[in-house]
Amino acid sequence: MNEKFSFGPATGIGSMPDTDAREAAKTVTGTFEGPETGMPHLPELPARGPGADMIGRTAGMLVELYARVEPSGWRIGDRPGRDTKRARSWLGEDLDALEEFTQEYEGPLKVQAVGPWTLASALELKNGEAALSDPGACRDLAGSLAEGLRAHIEDVRRRVPGAEVVLQLDEPSLVAVLRGQVKSASGYRTHRAVDRQVVEATLRDVIGAHGPDGPVVVHSCAPDVPFALLRRAGAAAISFDFSLLTERDDDAIGEAVEAGTRLLAGVVPGTDGPLSDPAGSVMGVRTLWRRLGLNPGLLTDAVSLTPSCGLAGASPAYARAALAHCVRAARSLADNPE
Repeated sequence: MNEKFSFGPATGIGSMPDTDAREAAKTVTGTFEGPETGMPHLPELPARGPGADMIGRTAGMLVELYARVEPSGWRIGDRPGRDTKRARSWLGEDLDALEEFTQEYEGPLKVQAVGPWTLASALELKNGEAALSDPGACRDLAGSLAEGLRAHIEDVRRRVPGAEVVLQLDEPSLVAVLRGQVKSASGYRTHRAVDRQVVEATLRDVIGAHGPDGPVVVHSCAPDVPFALLRRAGAAAISFDFSLLTERDDDAIGEAVEAGTRLLAGVVPGTDGPLSDPAGSVMGVRTLWRRLGLNPGLLTDAVSLTPSCGLAGASPAYARAALAHCVRAARSLADNPE
């Protein structure tokens, strides 16, 4: 296990419903108060519109690359326009709110950005095709992202001096990139699969933007998360929708745990619905542990609990309840790992 760093027993994914940055920051920091209860995170509020969405928000972090909104989506442009300025303004607003509610805070604090391959799948070049279609554009994008993330993390450290900053890279399109399933602009064909070694090397470079000791989580709520590839690329933790696991994933998960990789298991639904009792929410985690033959005493050292994905599609009341439920479920797991 990673002895140098504690992720805490629970955390959120990133996005929250509604448009009030202060309310979102208050909810997150009030639910996850630090190492004992969970890791607070910088909320994302995509309901505000373009620039607050995950792609636009990360595009606003890029260095010497800019993007604007077109009818088809976000497109790389030559200069910063109103869409870039709006994305940066909203990020600043969110950071101001987080700073307000983390005075004197000490402990892990998570920030999120879209990873290089999902970004390359979503950002268009001038010809309308995804940046994924051009290896040179992918390299430039990854380099710009790494520079932007360094600056973003430094800003967070200045604002919350007691924070141990955790970087989360959101990669929902990663499996599609590896399998050649990302559609072209016409929709009639797909872009060819990117070589796994290239994918891994690029992720390693962007993960390295957080420095040699900066913990990085890679999140994907898609099926067939490539656990081994992410571990080799340097991810300290892997975040996933627990309900999408199959027994085919067992070996890779077991190897990841034994190598010290933290699992952020999404066990609480991300949209409104009845919540089970806390013990019921972690029943599958205990079952997986038994199936893998792992020591139950290591469970809480290896697993943090999260919603299955972001909470942008939930009601504000459910989002608050879901985050609190993650904390209670983590406590249940710690009290009775078997």
